[in-house]
Amino acid sequence: MRLLLVRHGQTPTNVHYLLDTAVPGPGLTDLGEQQAAALVDALADEEIGAVYASTLVRTQLTAAPLAAARGLDVLVRDGIREVSAGDMEMQPGESEHAVLYMRTVFAWAAGDLDLRIPGGESGAEFLARYDAVVAEAATGDASTVALVSHGAAIRTWTAARARNIDVPFAAAHRLANTGTVILEGDPAAGWQVLTWAGATVRPAGEGGPAGEPATGDQGD
Repeated sequence: MRLLLVRHGQTPTNVHYLLDTAVPGPGLTDLGEQQAAALVDALADEEIGAVYASTLVRTQLTAAPLAAARGLDVLVRDGIREVSAGDMEMQPGESEHAVLYMRTVFAWAAGDLDLRIPGGESGAEFLARYDAVVAEAATGDASTVALVSHGAAIRTWTAARARNIDVPFAAAHRLANTGTVILEGDPAAGWQVLTWAGATVRPAGEGGPAGEPATGDQGD
């Protein structure tokens, strides 16, 4: 199957660089609404048969125009919500708390699944809930599915599950609002990233470091 992992549109707390992960969370800014509307054309060539969103308001608002354009309902699932910041909720994005948050989630992707965010979840808990939604999507009738989710969650899950993306790549390449990671595969055979925010990624086994872009540069 073809899996599109889409980060939500801009929120007010994105503007202020805050660790905002709690449900239901804020809505979108005016720019965020424009970004959500632009997804309809940006993904026009994708034969999307199902659209999922997390339990946070921002993903549902981002998914709504895309789903409406395809005549689909938005399927809301808690499993693809953002990684909980726990005790670090609403801390500034450039603080030591944010550094600890990102260091922890990438340690999960590297295999340290027992590590826990203070007051939050462990890597095993995060991957189990995210995997469950991906598995549900894979067992449906749609050959292409869009999951509107969150930046840290998408980068962490992809680094943990894709054959041709490693942790240094995911750590170095942020996803802008409505940035999209496109993968192919299935839960049994595994996943391969085709594009990351529009840049083609080398297939596994073609040489070079894992996750090396085949064309174009990747900026934050």
